[in-house]
Amino acid sequence: MNTANWIPDLFMKRVMENGEWTLFSPSDVPDLHDKYGRAFEKAYIRYEERVAKGELKLYKRIPATQLWRKMLSMLFETGHPWITFKDPCNLRSPQQHVGVVHSSNLCTEITLNTNCSEIAVCNLGSINMVGHMKLVGETLRFDHDKLKKTVATAMRMLDNVIDINYYAVRKARDSNLKHRPVGLGIMGFQDCLQLLRIPYASQEAVEFADRSMEAIAYFSYWASTELAEERGRYASYKGSLWDRGIMPQDTLNLLREERGGYVDIDMSESMDWKALRERIKRLGMRNSNCLAIAPTATIANIIGVSASIEPTFQNLFVKSNLSGEFTIVNEYLVADLKKLGLWDEVMVADLKYFDGNLARIDRIPSDLRRLYATAFEVEPVWVVEAGARRQKWIDQSQSLNIYIGQASGRKLDESYKLAWQRGLKTTYYLRSMGATHAEKSTVRAGKLNAVPAGEGMPAAGATAPRPSGEPEINFCKIDDPNCESCQ
Repeated sequence: MNTANWIPDLFMKRVMENGEWTLFSPSDVPDLHDKYGRAFEKAYIRYEERVAKGELKLYKRIPATQLWRKMLSMLFETGHPWITFKDPCNLRSPQQHVGVVHSSNLCTEITLNTNCSEIAVCNLGSINMVGHMKLVGETLRFDHDKLKKTVATAMRMLDNVIDINYYAVRKARDSNLKHRPVGLGIMGFQDCLQLLRIPYASQEAVEFADRSMEAIAYFSYWASTELAEERGRYASYKGSLWDRGIMPQDTLNLLREERGGYVDIDMSESMDWKALRERIKRLGMRNSNCLAIAPTATIANIIGVSASIEPTFQNLFVKSNLSGEFTIVNEYLVADLKKLGLWDEVMVADLKYFDGNLARIDRIPSDLRRLYATAFEVEPVWVVEAGARRQKWIDQSQSLNIYIGQASGRKLDESYKLAWQRGLKTTYYLRSMGATHAEKSTVRAGKLNAVPAGEGMPAAGATAPRPSGEPEINFCKIDDPNCESCQ
């Protein structure tokens, strides 16, 4: 079972201000489940006043920071419950006029209304960002022209699925046909950074996350207006934030107003949002929601790019499936090491010994060690900052994993408080080194793979010399139709 804390802003404000928190019996405060923002705060304080008057007997008062630390401790020790924020999910929802977001989906990227007569449904798709990098002169750029065409196609396909899909229950069908939400996401973000020579742990990466997601959001919302012009607006459009002229980035101001502060995020724009606002006002939207960044672990692996918005997990690791065990290597790193004449048996041995981590391999230049830093080397603040810039443009949420290399209560506290202050809606797994460890094996003794080797090193170049009689290393090769790694 996967669980999450559904945290109201009032609780976080009391954590920040070292206040107290009152625990109630749910049967005494049934209306709090459907309230958020100022309405929740007023109702909650009224219940605390009833406690003070002796009208409610089942309660417990504790320091808010004590409960917060308990949440983070449980998260670190067990991986659950995840940290998700109730008020941003609702206050920033385009559909707040017709219901309440009571939870996210399993992967925390879907934030849609649910009630006794509707079950939220969302059709997902993901854009391969690497396929939209274009060489202009000697500079790689995010190709907006190609992206606009891809997004338009993807949005049309996702909208089609709503009509042709099979629905197991009527409540799901009714909800989907009424609101028509879709969730277009991305994958290959880390690949793009490595192609651009930008370390994940950098302000440049944060800026790229901002500008690339802005473009995807802009074209997605534009495509939904084109579908609205062709096929009509979704049924519950009237009264939505779209109808009121409020775009996802504008909802940060709504959140700041409801919280009374505690929202600190860059609000810059680079595209012609005025034209899009006018278009939405004139044509409306075909879909209540358009964007959601899913984990994409499987499809990204099949395509051969990094999963979703994740930093590189390891530069060399072993993946197991029904076909056996396969060594996956970072092809960009291999290409760079070959240019420097450093890709040899010793380097392979070092990568395996250090679990694909470059930090302690001294002969690799420092700029490459920084560029190819793995997830546990990247400070979580950079993951949060990049996620916050993306969230500015997204009308739903994103599957945002947090990586902690070494146990640190302070780092956990600062990371999740920062996520709240930046306006993030949800976070996903907290991953720590103790729960994840790449397989190690030696060069001379034992096999790296259980699958018989048939080919050499990756297609990035020729194999390093290998002593006779030693089994050849079997690498994942996306361009080989006979490779079983992705099966």
